[in-house]
Amino acid sequence: MAAPSTQPMPAPTAPEVDRQAREAHRFAIATLVMAGAFALAPFVGIYPIFLAKALCFALFACAFNLLLGFGGLLSFGHAMFLGTAGYVSAHAAKVWGAPPELAILAGTLASAVLGIVTGLLAIRRQGIYFAMITLALAQMVFFLYLQTPFTHGEDGIQAVPRGMLFGVLDLNQPLIIYYVVLAIFLGGFLLIHRVIHSPFGNVLKAIRENEPRALSLGYDAERYKLLAFILSATLSGLAGATKAILFQLASLTDVQWQMSGEVVLMTLLGGMGTIFGPVVGAFVIVGIESYLSAGITVFGVTFGAQWVTVITGIIFVVCVLAFRRGIVGELGAWWAKRS
Repeated sequence: MAAPSTQPMPAPTAPEVDRQAREAHRFAIATLVMAGAFALAPFVGIYPIFLAKALCFALFACAFNLLLGFGGLLSFGHAMFLGTAGYVSAHAAKVWGAPPELAILAGTLASAVLGIVTGLLAIRRQGIYFAMITLALAQMVFFLYLQTPFTHGEDGIQAVPRGMLFGVLDLNQPLIIYYVVLAIFLGGFLLIHRVIHSPFGNVLKAIRENEPRALSLGYDAERYKLLAFILSATLSGLAGATKAILFQLASLTDVQWQMSGEVVLMTLLGGMGTIFGPVVGAFVIVGIESYLSAGITVFGVTFGAQWVTVITGIIFVVCVLAFRRGIVGELGAWWAKRS
């Protein structure tokens, strides 16, 4: 391993400082608008539980984007972190009688530990080899949960009590649990933004762009990628644990490889490597799934829930062929060109 670089980082120039200030200002405004819209959404006729579900997946997609969009690592096994946290959180709440805050914390820590173990095994490989190792590990976890007694196999852990958050907030009230989920999402979202704009995030992006050059400068690329992997796994676990409490259910659906593919689609559709892209992608995909679950009729032909996979597949193909930068990426490019 190369010795750590001792050269100080050059001070940013005045134009660079001005550009960073403008970006920070735009991000603050956009975040406030997003938070305000989410806060008011239940009062304009949108079902709070649907919004909370979309926010859980938005946090999951943001966590995945940290690894793929800013670390350049494509994982096909991120569902194992979402599902692991869900099972541990549900088991802690139902069997151990833990309050929701401790149940969510237990699930998140379980995913962090799993992230450390799987990261140490997978991070030594790159490209398609890394993706295949994560997929193989995720399938091992899936079959483990299928056979392990505490997960109850295909039935899952049902009737998970929501309980009282900190002994004060009754999570059985839809509006209360929605705003708790919103607070968790915003906390994770802001943490990810802080990480990618920190010195750690800058090095991670440098490794993504040119790993040999980063190595020549003395940075331990494997260590940075491992930390990014663990952080992504932890935040994915936070989303999974919150989702289990929200729906009072932990099942194999959240551990299947299809879920890993779905979060890839959310990230690519919204805009890989953008901070708001995964949020947009998650809401689009969850909205389509919710809309099609009731079935729609077009020209006398009824399209039901079984068409969800087909529709999302078509969206993925169109996105890859026509919108390579995703919804937010294309809008950002259009705005930059207009400016």
